[in-house]
Amino acid sequence: QRGMARSKARVYTCCLLLVVVMIAIIVIITVTTRRTCADDTFSKAAVAADTRKCSEIGRDMLRRGGSAVDGAIAALLCTGIMNPQSAGIGGGAIFTVMDKSGEVKIINSRETAPSEVNPDLLTSCKSELKESKWIGVPGEIRGYQSAHKLYGKLPWATLFQPTIKLAREGFPIPPVQGLFIPFINKSLTLRKLYSDGNGNLLKTGDKIKFEKLADTLELIANKGADAFYTGRVAEDLVRDVQQEGGNLTLEDLASYKATVTDAWVVPMGEYQMYIPPPPSGGPLLSLVLNVMKEYQMKSAPHSVEEKIQFYHRYVEAFKFANGQRRHIQDPRFKSEDMAKTIIAESFAKYIVTLISGNRTHDNQYYNLTSYLDSLGTTHVSVLAEDGSAVAVTSTINHIFGSKVYSPSTGIFLNNELLDFCGRVDNIFPGERPPSSMAPVVLKSESKTLVIGASGGSMITTGLASALINHLWFGKSLKEAIDTPVVYVDPENKVKFEPKFDKGLIEALRALGHKNETTSRFYNVDNAVEKKDGCICAESDDRKLGEAAGY
Repeated sequence: QRGMARSKARVYTCCLLLVVVMIAIIVIITVTTRRTCADDTFSKAAVAADTRKCSEIGRDMLRRGGSAVDGAIAALLCTGIMNPQSAGIGGGAIFTVMDKSGEVKIINSRETAPSEVNPDLLTSCKSELKESKWIGVPGEIRGYQSAHKLYGKLPWATLFQPTIKLAREGFPIPPVQGLFIPFINKSLTLRKLYSDGNGNLLKTGDKIKFEKLADTLELIANKGADAFYTGRVAEDLVRDVQQEGGNLTLEDLASYKATVTDAWVVPMGEYQMYIPPPPSGGPLLSLVLNVMKEYQMKSAPHSVEEKIQFYHRYVEAFKFANGQRRHIQDPRFKSEDMAKTIIAESFAKYIVTLISGNRTHDNQYYNLTSYLDSLGTTHVSVLAEDGSAVAVTSTINHIFGSKVYSPSTGIFLNNELLDFCGRVDNIFPGERPPSSMAPVVLKSESKTLVIGASGGSMITTGLASALINHLWFGKSLKEAIDTPVVYVDPENKVKFEPKFDKGLIEALRALGHKNETTSRFYNVDNAVEKKDGCICAESDDRKLGEAAGY
């Protein structure tokens, strides 16, 4: 019996040793084969906003256990004081949100036309651009509320605290904000906010405080979104806007609602691309990408002839996209049928048959109706630890929006109704204007790309260029975003970013493309991508942005 016991003990010992050896082998294989993320990437989560400070504020929310939506809202609130010329709570936003299960929803809190909108407003599209009559009902805070209710993890008030502190204590004016301060023109309330004790305009590096805005944000943080749309803030805001000649009413604010819908899905190679439906610019971005996809380019064009051919086709795709803009309208007021046709591969194939290889055409060929350029906007991309993601684009439209500043609340008001110009025949109360904004999430079996852009009408080319250069031509995310863009304006004139190849410009002109110079390009892409277990986050250098992660 003792012999049997000993032999059993030996068997158990051998088995135990075998298990230990196997575990050791598995650990060694795991350690040696595990990919270590490069120094400029992150392993868990990241935020790409317009400024380093706002990216860090978003990242810190994620670190505290916040959701991707929590990080995005905190980063957007910060952007409202770091780049108030671009976005803020006096504007509106479109969220594309992917939860950890992969389900994608769109939250649209874009501004709406007030109930007392002037029926003749569209007759003054090209004359009175900077007036309060173009102010839409702000939807930004209702968008935050809807997103947080569906996906938030941290307390609502927590998301506001970093920005309230910054706004109250003050900070040096960042370079991009400083660059646009001279744009405030004759707005007396804005001049007062941006002037020193001697009446001189502040400049980059000077300290600025947004104390009235801090008070408003504190009220919203403590009492919820209703504190913006009813009560004292609403009364003060409406009074200030009406004193400037605007049409905003208390009823407009009280009745505002954000919408939650499913994303539209567009196949894009190995990816499914989730886009917001109209009135966003998602369908137009899809059309351009689908047209270019038909040419089956697997690598970047190398020879001069290949480059000329590529950019000719690219410009033509945009001319046709411009001709489809009138079909992108608020689905509550116009059928989505044509917009759904636009995103179909069959429509892209049809457009390809209309593209001539050696010449361009007059505007009538593309069904073009001229519309107004828009300029501003901000974008935030977030990828959280659990794989959930947010792409959100927010705007007050032009630089400093309508240039109406509410001194009682600290809010910069949008001029979003200008986006109706050239795109609709009538404006209905409650209607959302068409937009170029296209926050998108691309998902394959192993990769996630969260991307969007700011820059008004330049958003579509900023995104198309980055996606083509990254996904098809194999450039890194940074190289793809940095690639100089070509922009086809509302009149189908072609504009080239300053670093664009001069020889190519001449060759495209020889094909009949009318080109114009432009003083400034506003396209700015912010993106976060996860592949091979590592996260790359890029904020566009064009706005001196910097991403943050961990």
